[in-house]
Amino acid sequence: MKKSYLLLPLVCAALAAYPQKKADRKTLTNLQAHVSYLASDKLEGRRTGTAGEQLAAAYIAEQMKAAGLSPKGAEGYLQTFTVREGRDPGDKARLSVNSQQLTPGEDFLPLPFSAAKAAKGEVLPGVNEVDNIWLINVKDWEDGGNPHALSQDNYIKKAKEAKESGASGVVFYNGPEEPRTVRKWLDEKTTETLPIPAVWACEKTSKMLSADDANGFQVDMQVDFKPVKRTGTNVVGYVDNGAATTVVIGAHYDHLGHGEDHNSLAPNDKAIHNGADDNASGTAAMLELGRLLKASRLKNNNYLLIAFSGEELGLFGSKYFSESNLIPIKDVNYMVNMDMVGRLNNEKGLQIGGIGTSPAWGEILKKSLPSSLKVQYDSSGTGPSDHTSFYRKDIPVLFLFTGTHADYHKPSDDADKINYNGQLTVLKLVYDVVEQANGKGRLAFTKTREMQMGGSTRFSVTLGIMPDYTYSKGGLRVDGVSDGKPAQKAGLQAGDVIVQLGETTVSDIETYMTALSKFKKGDKTTVKVKRGNAGKVFDVTF
Repeated sequence: MKKSYLLLPLVCAALAAYPQKKADRKTLTNLQAHVSYLASDKLEGRRTGTAGEQLAAAYIAEQMKAAGLSPKGAEGYLQTFTVREGRDPGDKARLSVNSQQLTPGEDFLPLPFSAAKAAKGEVLPGVNEVDNIWLINVKDWEDGGNPHALSQDNYIKKAKEAKESGASGVVFYNGPEEPRTVRKWLDEKTTETLPIPAVWACEKTSKMLSADDANGFQVDMQVDFKPVKRTGTNVVGYVDNGAATTVVIGAHYDHLGHGEDHNSLAPNDKAIHNGADDNASGTAAMLELGRLLKASRLKNNNYLLIAFSGEELGLFGSKYFSESNLIPIKDVNYMVNMDMVGRLNNEKGLQIGGIGTSPAWGEILKKSLPSSLKVQYDSSGTGPSDHTSFYRKDIPVLFLFTGTHADYHKPSDDADKINYNGQLTVLKLVYDVVEQANGKGRLAFTKTREMQMGGSTRFSVTLGIMPDYTYSKGGLRVDGVSDGKPAQKAGLQAGDVIVQLGETTVSDIETYMTALSKFKKGDKTTVKVKRGNAGKVFDVTF
């Protein structure tokens, strides 16, 4: 995350921010127990939609019940949502080249318009024969010199041409897409099915088919599909004080599993990613805050404690909750999000985002922060964590974060590396914030600058939109539009689905980023969007 910070002086060690009391010792013991269980190998990394996630959800619900929190999910403490509904390679799917069996989903993917059929033959490189499999090198396509301007429609067109010329099957290789883009195509509604099998080869397979010394290939292929539905589960507890407004305290509890979603920073390591800091630490703090708030005299708000799933996949759980009306979203006073709060140290200190989302935060934080704590502030209400879903609903937010580290998104993020005293410091700070806000009524909301896509050195411009990371039906849906940026000036609105930027077809977040990287400040282009059932084209100046 690109941040702009105001640094406060470090007076003394952050670990000594609070004196140890009997109540603190109990909280510390509980924090260690929560993190130790949630980050244990038994839960296999808490990947959304897995048995490990369900074990974590059951544990969190049990802890909420033990603390006296009322269930506030759709089914007891639980709220289930759909992460993905589409197709995967079926059990019969296969592709072998010269008797080498390739792995569906890793070495190749069936294309969604493919027939569920088999084909085999002896194929010569560069030779397309009637009644045989065709190997089509995507790099050879003429597409205006822009290899990134490919969409599923391009592949359908080429596959149709091959079928009309007598191909019995098609293998596309050297495609510019990421595998996750092709996987998303499998989740889209299929508009047509061709009468021949067609597959897309991943990088390793493409290299094999591109070998300079290849004399020919024995190819045996079969396309098979199976329906898949992946769900996640939020865990929701409630402290009902009979108040008109509700404070939301949230943390995501999902993590990476064995890295199956390709979001690990140790991609060759299939070990369990236990996610002790990310985000068993925030979940443990959320549970303890629920226990403390239930027993407190702070009664001017109700309290909703939420453990979100699907955060690592794109804020699925928090976005679903914010639109589900389990409680009226208009009644939410403010939201506090704790994501990775287990590595507090004197060098980095604590990072607090969202302070620009309400004019009340400055005074509240000034009274709540211990003088010993080094703090970095950021005004923005958006970022790659669950508070963004609430900011999008015009709710003041705070985001607490103790910084990234060498174990981030790696199997080495384990419980023995957590700074539990530092975690207690963060927890008590949040409690003090809630206490300071208790007598202030409803906090005013203010809009802030956006955490822009394109803020890295890879990009020199930004369109000024916040993408909907949960959208998987083709294109990039706009979740928010920043004031004064090119998208707003051009007329784009939240809910628009960007399908083309300049000459590049946009099918997902990756193709959007590819398109954006081609422009510099002052460039003019067009953006094509779907707005409802209508198509619109806007002129944009960066």
